[in-house]
Amino acid sequence: MYLSLLKYIEEAQKDFVSIPEDRKNELQRLAGYIRSRLETNSPANLIFICTHNSRRSHLSHIWAATAASFYEVADNIFTFSGGTETTAFNPRAVAAVERAGFQVENPGGDNPHYLIRFSEKYPPIECFSKKYDDSPNPQENFAAVMTCSHADENCPFIPGAEFRQSVAYDDPKEADGTDEETALYDERCLQIATEMFYLMLHVKNPQI
Repeated sequence: MYLSLLKYIEEAQKDFVSIPEDRKNELQRLAGYIRSRLETNSPANLIFICTHNSRRSHLSHIWAATAASFYEVADNIFTFSGGTETTAFNPRAVAAVERAGFQVENPGGDNPHYLIRFSEKYPPIECFSKKYDDSPNPQENFAAVMTCSHADENCPFIPGAEFRQSVAYDDPKEADGTDEETALYDERCLQIATEMFYLMLHVKNPQI
């Protein structure tokens, strides 16, 4: 992985102690689902869902994939993201990803298909806004991970999901256009990184 990203990951791992106990329980429950799939040699498909598929779901998708690779559990774990409607991966969230140490390729367009790289040795993560049931997301046998309370409350049923877990985050959008914008996006990015690394560590070793 890129050196700048490894330094960021080290900081995220130090923040495990800041995760509240009820939050750890949510993440451990999701880790248990992932392990149950891996133990039967079945793919663990995770779709991270928020309303617009523009910020929190993308950050979760990216960090979960990165953490799975970091802890060497990625062989049969596949991460995706989607929304209840389509917009675009928000440039402010993209900038936070770049500040964290990822390499980002932006092809342009109204809904760019960004290519996010954590290493030159692995294929990039493709990120663009889509509905949760759009291609290329799986249509069945997946975990629906609800990253915002609005989507969680307004989508009580996700067709095809065999498991559902709320891991909701506050929306950094509230700081758009203010002096706090960069700081809040960076805070949310680090929070999601910390929790996705905690998640994948517990996939690898539930006794930790």
